[in-house]
Parts: sequence; C-alpha cells; structure tokens
Amino acid sequence: MLAVLSLLGVIFALGLSVYATSAVLRDDRIGAVALPFESGLRPTQHAVSRYHVRWYAVTLLFLAFDMEMIFMYPWAVVVADMGAGAVVEMFGFLGVLLVGVAYVWREGALRWT
Repeated sequence: MLAVLSLLGVIFALGLSVYATSAVLRDDRIGAVALPFESGLRPTQHAVSRYHVRWYAVTLLFLAFDMEMIFMYPWAVVVADMGAGAVVEMFGFLGVLLVGVAYVWREGALRWT
C-alpha cells in the first residue's frame, strides 16, 4: 500500500512539475487566444496550403513499408502453425505492396535530387 501511494505521489509531483515548467517557458506575447498550431506560435503559411505532389508518392511508399511490418510480425508468429497456406497468402500480400512500391519508384519518389 505504501508503494502504491508513493508511486501516485511521484506521478502527481511529476505532473505538477511538467505543468509548472510549461507555465514558465510559454510565450505569453500572442495574447489571450492561444493557437494550437506549432505550440502556440503564429503560423507562417495558410492552413490549407498545398503540398507538392511528390510527397503523396513518398507517403504511399511509407505506408507500403509500414503495412508490411504491421502484418509481418504477427504472421511470423503463427506461420508454423498455419502451414503453406499462410506463406502463399503472405506472398500475395507482399505482391500487392510491391505493386505500390513499383508505382512509387516509377513516379520518381526515390530520387532525391
């Protein structure tokens, strides 16, 4: 019981110290309205400004590798129990992701110059 109370006391003290540090370091020059964007700083561009189209291809590449990792780890745990069907399904899944990576490569998202 003493350990739980001491842990709660440490958590409470840590929360108060983070809140107090934020109160000391924040910039009060922006006035009464605090902006949530960029930690309260004034934005330098419009909120609906457009991104260059090449960043969409980079996003697609990131999602392809991200989805691969999300599904490969649980698959690796159960592949021995599932048998050859699981291997075929995973190669099908990787084939679909490879189509996305090939598209991104063709669009030039992997060229950084």
